[in-house]
Amino acid sequence: MSTTAKRDYYEVLNVSRDAGLDEIKAAYRRMAIRFHPDKNPGDPRAEERFKEASEAYAVLSDPEKRQRYDRFGHEGVGGEGFTGFNSESFIDFADILGDIFGFGTIFGSRRGRSQSGSQRGSDLRYTMSLTLEEAASGVTRTIRIPRLEACEACGGSGVEPGTRPETCPTCGGRGQVGYRRGFLTVAQTCPTCGGRGQVVQHPCRACRGRGRIEDETTLEVKVPPGVDSGVRLRMSGEGESGVRGGRRGDLYVIVSVEPHDLFEREGPHLHMKLPISIFQAVLGARITVPTISGDAREITIDPGSQPGQVIRVRGAGMPQLGGRGVGDLLVHLDVVVPRKLSKEQRKLIAQAAALGGEQLTEDDEGLLQRLRRRLANEG
Repeated sequence: MSTTAKRDYYEVLNVSRDAGLDEIKAAYRRMAIRFHPDKNPGDPRAEERFKEASEAYAVLSDPEKRQRYDRFGHEGVGGEGFTGFNSESFIDFADILGDIFGFGTIFGSRRGRSQSGSQRGSDLRYTMSLTLEEAASGVTRTIRIPRLEACEACGGSGVEPGTRPETCPTCGGRGQVGYRRGFLTVAQTCPTCGGRGQVVQHPCRACRGRGRIEDETTLEVKVPPGVDSGVRLRMSGEGESGVRGGRRGDLYVIVSVEPHDLFEREGPHLHMKLPISIFQAVLGARITVPTISGDAREITIDPGSQPGQVIRVRGAGMPQLGGRGVGDLLVHLDVVVPRKLSKEQRKLIAQAAALGGEQLTEDDEGLLQRLRRRLANEG
């Protein structure tokens, strides 16, 4: 494109002259998606539009260049046309184009790593098994975690004490090497130094140049009441040591609550099956049931209770995380029919069946009273 044929950069990106950087970046992203040559193979017009948009973005995203352009127009930024991206533009273009066209490694994005090679340590995962009682009350556990720690001999640098790294001969210390891809001048991380700009000729003997050694640490984990399986407890900065001064990763403790032999959990509520005799179901009773907290609660079984009937015990379930209340205990009645009866018991039941047409009803108060007195005398 000649200087006289150049369109206004703001017009190219379809933004106003007072547009902010985020707006300019979003506009360029839309243009890149639409006109990128990889999406328009063999279309010279699309390639030209992509070049035009890239040139406009390279100028308007740079505060100094934008200021010169606003004052002097195309002449203020040289008017030499688009010849590629300078080194200061690589990361910005990688952020915009990398996830669209797979340019992340081509542009040498430095996210997560600095030119000196510092890198955040890895996160760690630890699965902690708890009983239902521990999940209800909360618990403090001491755990041992194997993890990578910074080498004390070299201070995490990976360089033998008394020596120092040397400038990378491949990239001259820049950490990147450039090459052309079609009409673009792009860069990638230097394969020799890995983007650090330096090479280690004398690696630390203690850690073999890795800057970290395997170690084990002891940590105290406080588990709050009410956790359930799958809950993740994040311990910030308790992961592996970073590389060459990078910050530590995090430790995630994953909770796994073991099945209980008496209670079954449903969110904040607990369910339990309570076996009762047929006589207790018919006559009614007061029974003491256990709770997850270790306390006992007395429940009332009404006369004529049916198998599967549920009695709700308020506030005897699981606490909710963050102190948002406590669930309930739901007691499911399981009426157990006796396999063996004494002669007297069989006789009484037969009489009751005859009086009630072989059906026991709550309306037959006389029968219920006789049964209560007879069973009480036998007891």
